[in-house]
Amino acid sequence: MFDVTAIGELLIDFTPAGNNQRGDLLFARNPGGAPANVLAANSRMGGKTAFIGKVGKDSFGAFLRGTLEGIGISTEGLVISETVNTTLAFVQLDHKGDRSFSFYRKPGADMMLEPEEVNELIIDNSHILHFGSVSLTDEPSRSATFHAVSLAKKKGCIISYDPNYRPLLWDSAEKAKEQMLLGLTFADIVKVSEEEMILLTGEKDLVKGSMLLAEEGAALILVSMGAKGACYRKGEIFGILPAYDVNTIDTNGAGDAFLGAVHYRIRGKQLSDIRNMSKAELENILSFANAAGSLTTAKGGAITALPSLEEIEECMSKVPLLNY
Repeated sequence: MFDVTAIGELLIDFTPAGNNQRGDLLFARNPGGAPANVLAANSRMGGKTAFIGKVGKDSFGAFLRGTLEGIGISTEGLVISETVNTTLAFVQLDHKGDRSFSFYRKPGADMMLEPEEVNELIIDNSHILHFGSVSLTDEPSRSATFHAVSLAKKKGCIISYDPNYRPLLWDSAEKAKEQMLLGLTFADIVKVSEEEMILLTGEKDLVKGSMLLAEEGAALILVSMGAKGACYRKGEIFGILPAYDVNTIDTNGAGDAFLGAVHYRIRGKQLSDIRNMSKAELENILSFANAAGSLTTAKGGAITALPSLEEIEECMSKVPLLNY
């Protein structure tokens, strides 16, 4: 039985890695893709996870498969494309460590997953199915994703969703919003950034925006806010929890680490347990998740920066909270 299975993109993040002797910017090859990052965070803490997706039959695809297997993520659902290369992304960081992306994905192997290639046995044996919106940008991965989500819903899996907006991957903001909102109708747990909440609801106020997102039926709405921490909504219960005061150098993967930590802490719980969870229990889980996200920003890369369970617990006990 898998605690969490994720479907979606698995790709290479080329991240800044200093300069050569001429001053030219160097990039380091790192494993990436939000759904894979979420699993990696969970697996790093000891969770049992599986990935469904597609990479190319190239050195990058082989590296990504080896990376997942090396951190204990099952690759039974990973399909190899004979004709399309592994997707690449180049990450740029500003002086605050905030990121922007350039994608090489016209097409990329992650887009080419077919519905019939989805490993249904893995879904049958999963407690949570997680997906994001990057796999909704194009066919056939869009149909494959909704096929997997529909199967998981019928099997009684908890559905986790990250409307992970990457403007360069969509024809328009309107098309992105349409598909991202469709994904929302399946979800039991939703994690968005502040910017994504505004895109989907048109509302900047966290109380009102989270309420609008919850109207689609999700049991738990989570809004990650970077250095300002995270807010949550569970029914009528709303709150904001601060991040931890770490030396941030790279924000890549922080939101994924946050969500992976949430998944880890709710492993074995039923949807009814989440709906009935007390405010105190929920805030303890989200403080743990904030520590995971905060620590990820203190190292470069995404999967390579993910903290261990021991590091998270040490952070919660020793690192001060940020004051916003």
